Amino acid sequence: MIRNLLICLTVLYTTQVYADTLLGRVVGVADGDTITVLDASDTQHKIRLGGIDAPEKKQPFGQASKRSLSDLVYDKAVQVDWTKTDRYGRIVGKVLLNGLDANLEQVKRGLAWHYTKYQKEQPFEDRLIYLHAQEGAKAAKVGLWIEPSAVAPWDWRKQGKTLVNHTL
Repeated sequence: MIRNLLICLTVLYTTQVYADTLLGRVVGVADGDTITVLDASDTQHKIRLGGIDAPEKKQPFGQASKRSLSDLVYDKAVQVDWTKTDRYGRIVGKVLLNGLDANLEQVKRGLAWHYTKYQKEQPFEDRLIYLHAQEGAKAAKVGLWIEPSAVAPWDWRKQGKTLVNHTL
């Protein structure tokens, strides 16, 4: 019985440790943290950039964030390292362009927040790098950080739901 439990725990642990990799070309950019990748078999995959949350399209800097990500990855070959899909069926992962971390680049440009709610899903080193990148962008007042009281997307979405509920 203990042996079976150890085997099960080993299988569960190893499946969470190993990330999958998707290679393809970016054929769409929905917003500052969501893209579509076309793989070698002509299958499209929706990708949610992990570890970050970009402003919503109608939020201040939403369009700038989308433009930034598009300039960075659109029509380019990327590698997506991932371990999960979200509730919408999107792959959640790190998008790499010739070794450059596009997720991190969005944070450095001040066009996305480090999404600390999900930071435990990131390797520890990435957590630190993303956090330092956000602090650097904030200190330099780049992108959305020129606003003295920038509203994080998760708070903006919550405010929108509250407004909708009050109008019903």
